[in-house]
Amino acid sequence: MRPLFDDGATAAQAATRDYVLKIDAENGGPALLNVFGGKLTTYRRLAQSALAQLAPHLPTPARPGTWTARATLPGGDFSVQGFEALVKSLSARYPALAPQLIRRLARAYGVLAPHILGAAKTPADLGRCFGAGLTEAEIKYLMNREWAMTAQDVAWRRSKLGLALSPAEVAVIDGYMKAQAPALVGGLAS
Repeated sequence: MRPLFDDGATAAQAATRDYVLKIDAENGGPALLNVFGGKLTTYRRLAQSALAQLAPHLPTPARPGTWTARATLPGGDFSVQGFEALVKSLSARYPALAPQLIRRLARAYGVLAPHILGAAKTPADLGRCFGAGLTEAEIKYLMNREWAMTAQDVAWRRSKLGLALSPAEVAVIDGYMKAQAPALVGGLAS
């Protein structure tokens, strides 16, 4: 959900899709930054603007620069044209795994896909499959490395596999995650 800024437009369709930042920091108290609007395609510019607004309120001065324009997202350490080469490399390293699984993991995790696949020689090495190609290995990765706490985190916020999973499958995933959570506490850094 993306809240739109009330710019006085008579219809939501006419409201600006640009982001608007409003900071609330009374009398030197803690700062609250509200972000209205914005688009996925402008997330870096939005983040830089947000940091510039918050910098005076942070204990250590932040450097709102343009470093994010050069920074890659986790797993994105390959060239734009390098995706097919990454898929080919993963397919060669994991020949027993389904090509569609390799491609999905490469698209979602990039060069971090081997952190999920580990030393898998067969699909069974990835543990139980919960549907739509989602395995125990991927769920454990998401819980350990991306702090997924619920099946909704996995199915919608991290993977969008909720589009292919049934409500019953999502419920099974949630039960599995609740059972795994105590074992993974403290393993977040591993």
